[in-house]
Amino acid sequence: MNSRQAITTEFKLKAGDFGAAGEASSQIKRILQQIGVKAEIARRIAISAYEAEMNVIIHSMGGIMRIEILPDRTDIFVEDDGPGIADVNLAMQEGYSTAPDHIRDMGFGAGMGLPNMARCSDEFEISSEVGVGTKIHMVIRYK
Repeated sequence: MNSRQAITTEFKLKAGDFGAAGEASSQIKRILQQIGVKAEIARRIAISAYEAEMNVIIHSMGGIMRIEILPDRTDIFVEDDGPGIADVNLAMQEGYSTAPDHIRDMGFGAGMGLPNMARCSDEFEISSEVGVGTKIHMVIRYK
């Protein structure tokens, strides 16, 4: 990737749209593969994006995910509309989930989304306000 090049793309994520679930993260992985990002790094980025995408689809009223693919890293920005997270520290614990039973019955909502995002990222920031929404910024470096 040329040091002056950057690729930015944005995805609108619709609440409850399980038919489109995974499309954004798949497109991101394809772009990364096309520009020659190492497979292991592309996998970490795709996992981070997928977990974020699913959390917005499951828990919010919709949102956006913006990806900035830079020469040395990929930044993932996610912002959703409500309901927010009352206790971020609790939500970061593996296995903690507020997903309703019908979501769990579909195989989602195991409480691994936020922990997986943090684990796959080199930098992870989350802020949330109840009744407003959640913002996440992840950075995955190529080295």
